[in-house]
Amino acid sequence: MKDQMQFIRRRARRIAMFVAAVTALAAGLALATAPDAHAEATPIRVGGKNFTEQLLLSSMTSKYLRAKGFTTELTAGLGSTLMRQAMESNQLDVVWDYTGTALIVFNKVQEKLGAKESYERVKQMDGARGLVWLDASNINNTYALAMPKERAAASGATTLSAFAEQMRKAGPDASHPFAVDMEFAARPDGLEPLKALYKLPFSRRDVIQLDPGLVYTALKNNQVELGLVYATDGRVKGFDLVLLEDDLHFFPPYNAVPVVRKPVLDKHPELAGLLNALAAKLDNESMTDMNYKVDIGQQPVDKVAEDFLRRHGLI
Repeated sequence: MKDQMQFIRRRARRIAMFVAAVTALAAGLALATAPDAHAEATPIRVGGKNFTEQLLLSSMTSKYLRAKGFTTELTAGLGSTLMRQAMESNQLDVVWDYTGTALIVFNKVQEKLGAKESYERVKQMDGARGLVWLDASNINNTYALAMPKERAAASGATTLSAFAEQMRKAGPDASHPFAVDMEFAARPDGLEPLKALYKLPFSRRDVIQLDPGLVYTALKNNQVELGLVYATDGRVKGFDLVLLEDDLHFFPPYNAVPVVRKPVLDKHPELAGLLNALAAKLDNESMTDMNYKVDIGQQPVDKVAEDFLRRHGLI
């Protein structure tokens, strides 16, 4: 009887040990297959402005970070000032912004600076506000003034200075319809200082304020003589537009840079390496190609963004 009881106790111990081992193995497997810790954390809030390039960059960033284990919330289609306010008021965490915009509009710097100097200055000034500018991409989406191909050929002007001189010679009664987006018309680095530098005699009736996309449509349809465009926009190529040289260097560099709120970067320091790797793959050629696919090829923004990430091995 005693031997039987000892046998039962030994058997019970073995069963208990076996159950503990199986439980530990199951826990290990569950841990190994559990979602990344990022997925259960507070989502990274990605923002973007209201034009094609920004829609692409914000979509790309959201998809990229999700592929790396983060959850994200995407808010696109914002005006430049609204997006900035959302960053400063803790409503967004990651955006792509442009050195020229941040330097002039948000930091009120009036000096003419080169690309490197602009980046270093805005990085320092925004850093004091808790906004960390990571590595700059090779996208320089500066503004440019474009003409329909037929009008450019008839004019013969290749620089803004030459075009301005033609305007002045034409006299005050000549019509020069000029399409700009509503934001540029009101910006401190926008329409009025441009007119002053080049002595462009645009009258109030000449200046037509449109949504950014409609500026390209007006140029394509030869409804305006001149229009404000972005240098990397795919419609410049797609609509056979001619860019006038900014020979007096009015427009500063507008390098696209990922910007992250410091508390978010402190919590997720790996974001710096991830976003810097993405920035390193972007330049004017690749951005213009993506813009062209969306605006001319009518491909969905999300598809073009994902194709770029896959093509470059980022996801």
